[in-house]
Amino acid sequence: MIRFLLLGYGHIGKRHATLIEVHPEARLEGTIDVDKGKWINKKPFFTSLEEFLTSGGQADVAVIALPNGLHLPMAKKAVRAGMHVLIEKPMGLSSSSCGELIELAKDLNRQVFVVKQNRYSPPSIWMKEVLESGQLGKIFEVHIRCFWNRDKRYYQVGPKSEINWRGTKELDGGVLFTQFSHFIDVMYWVFGDIQNIQTRLFNHNHTDSTEFADSGMVHFEFRNGGVGSIQFSTSVFEENMESSMTVLAENGAFKIGGQYMDRIEFAHIKDYNVPEIKESLPPNDYGGYKGSAGNHAFVIQNVIDVLKHNAPIATRGEDGMKVVEIIEKIYAAAE
Repeated sequence: MIRFLLLGYGHIGKRHATLIEVHPEARLEGTIDVDKGKWINKKPFFTSLEEFLTSGGQADVAVIALPNGLHLPMAKKAVRAGMHVLIEKPMGLSSSSCGELIELAKDLNRQVFVVKQNRYSPPSIWMKEVLESGQLGKIFEVHIRCFWNRDKRYYQVGPKSEINWRGTKELDGGVLFTQFSHFIDVMYWVFGDIQNIQTRLFNHNHTDSTEFADSGMVHFEFRNGGVGSIQFSTSVFEENMESSMTVLAENGAFKIGGQYMDRIEFAHIKDYNVPEIKESLPPNDYGGYKGSAGNHAFVIQNVIDVLKHNAPIATRGEDGMKVVEIIEKIYAAAE
């Protein structure tokens, strides 16, 4: 059995807990959350990592499902306590701090896993396979469009005057970190790093609920050749609209689209027949809003395969750090 400790019992933490509990090779040793109202009567519940350790608790893997700004501090504590770490997106809000965790984990012979579940979506896998086959030839342009809804149902807790960690620079970081980092990760995973970034940011309807812009337009060049853009917004009325990636290349073009980049909307490639791909899993449903693809079972399985069967890590700490670095550069280009 691989023993898991869950830090954070919010929406995504509950998803991790369920998947761990039903996995035949995993066991949930405890859950940590500062809110005692979330107490889980069938598993040990703690309000701090220190309380878990003092109780004599032991775990192989700490799952970090806390507010974004707490990911790295708590991951470092878990690594120092002898645990591997699985960190929800984003890995952190600072690439330099991500690097510190990676070095600490190497020194203590611990593994760092980062949740990037959109890499498991069938359209994303197909896109990477087509690119690596060389079938497309030279890449001309790649365009990402992410238009989602995040309104007061997401940012507001309790009375109108009470705002939770969402929307703060310190613990949330911004919509590229919280809502759209998965799509930046897929772009990086398939097409590589970017440079010569130009950014314009806007705040259409979140001036009273966030400390950062809700929308933006980004233009850049790929280090491997070609140009690209990202258009993003969380100001869409009432529900998510689109998450898409359009690719124009020497020998073809395609668009992966839908609300969650979950289907091939167009593909025409020279001397190539697009195969039937598996249907994507539905997005994570959090009641008032929805997130990216619900592929977390693949993430948990990879952790178990790495620790039990010496399989390669699907998404390493270095990958998570690179996405944070790209987002930092995008925001810095607007200053």
